[in-house]
Amino acid sequence: MISADRARVSAAAVASGGLVALSMPPWGFWPLAFVGLAGLDRLIAVADARARFRRASLFGLAWIMPATLWMWALTAPGYLVVGPLFAAALGAAAMAVPANSRRPVALVGVIVVWEVARWSFPFGGVPLATLAMSQVNSPLAPTVRLLGPLLLVALTVAVGIGASLAVDRRWVATAIASGLVVGFVALAAVAPDGTAVGEIDVALVQGGGPQGTRAINTSAEEVYQRHLAATELVEAPVDLVVWPENVIDIDRRLEETPKFAELQALAVRLDAHLVVGVTEDVSDDAFVNSSVLISPAGVSVDRYEKVIRVPFGEYVPFRAVIEPFAPDYLPARDARAGDTDAVLDSDIGVFGVSISWEIFFDTSVRAAVRDGAQVVLNPTNGSSYWLTIVQTQQVASSQLRALETGRYVLQAAPTGFTAIITPDGDVIDRTGVSERAVVQGTIELRDGETLAVRLGRWPMVLAAVALIGLAWAPSQRRRATEATPSR
Repeated sequence: MISADRARVSAAAVASGGLVALSMPPWGFWPLAFVGLAGLDRLIAVADARARFRRASLFGLAWIMPATLWMWALTAPGYLVVGPLFAAALGAAAMAVPANSRRPVALVGVIVVWEVARWSFPFGGVPLATLAMSQVNSPLAPTVRLLGPLLLVALTVAVGIGASLAVDRRWVATAIASGLVVGFVALAAVAPDGTAVGEIDVALVQGGGPQGTRAINTSAEEVYQRHLAATELVEAPVDLVVWPENVIDIDRRLEETPKFAELQALAVRLDAHLVVGVTEDVSDDAFVNSSVLISPAGVSVDRYEKVIRVPFGEYVPFRAVIEPFAPDYLPARDARAGDTDAVLDSDIGVFGVSISWEIFFDTSVRAAVRDGAQVVLNPTNGSSYWLTIVQTQQVASSQLRALETGRYVLQAAPTGFTAIITPDGDVIDRTGVSERAVVQGTIELRDGETLAVRLGRWPMVLAAVALIGLAWAPSQRRRATEATPSR
């Protein structure tokens, strides 16, 4: 039987993790992340290694499971595996926090390492419900310009630990943590964030339609016609029109189909560059997910094929093992990963492209900006997902990518959410779910690189490892005591 004390501590771990979950989109109560992390710090402060594992794992479950609930509709087995796996990994990470006065230093480091690990593994990473997402509307958000989202993770943990230290009246340590956080926020305010080199008028098309429908239950022609109809709402003049991901589903290359002639005529009539999302079969067992750029002259001038694919959504890992037990809605074909730079070149600017799932990865957009992207396009399709958890987390990810790179991010979705995000992370004219709408605006084309784009993840990974090492290093006092001969 579980003792009353253990039940109370377990409930506290679940409550603390639940507070972090509520800081995530779609709820977005970002200060709760600090309270939850303070709770975690206090839970592991007076526990042995086994208890730290158990408490941090419960904390992780209460954080991850609610904030990734949408996965149930995509892959129920995946949801039931990934959440506990990540929670157990957090528990194991907590065991690496020493039971000494340097615990706060180590906790910052281990959570950063845990976050970057789950952004990378398994299947290329699952960067969902991240601490960085929880803070996109907080005063800490601009710090991603300095060292990317991992710095934002570290600062979020530092604020939570600072609160915990204040409860213990460790005022010097609290002041140090607060000073570091304030210092990074101040640096972010003056850090380079790119330079405007021109303006273009853009229109993002959302065709509308029911939310929560899968491709196998939807007419591809109907989706295409919805977007043709919605494009009639575009107000000229406009330089760039963006359609969402895979609203055209065909069995061969776009340029070989009658639809291409319709799109050519549309681009000519609008006198605009048109970017359309296309799913094209390339063999009996493979397809590509593409963004195709058509010029105002009706010429297909460039294309990008998605590189980072959704596991179980666009391809099935270990298909031979899983398929006999898989539900019918898993993809019959696997998406083939592209191998080109994630940019579309035009005579009005260079468009970085991050298709749907790719926007969750800081590495994807960083690569596009390093290849010359002056604005980032995020054509996406969240119409098959349950609830709006993933859609709101995607908007948050677009906000992070805008802040990190100093670029506008244009997110276009067939059933929501469609939005323009400024380089300061502000969301302009976000659409509602299922409505037919066009979001239009004038945006800047921007050059230059932020420190986050120049440096990438490695400085923060190395800093996190160094913090863990520092926490475990023998103190000067201990070495002096060991060197003193006994009498």
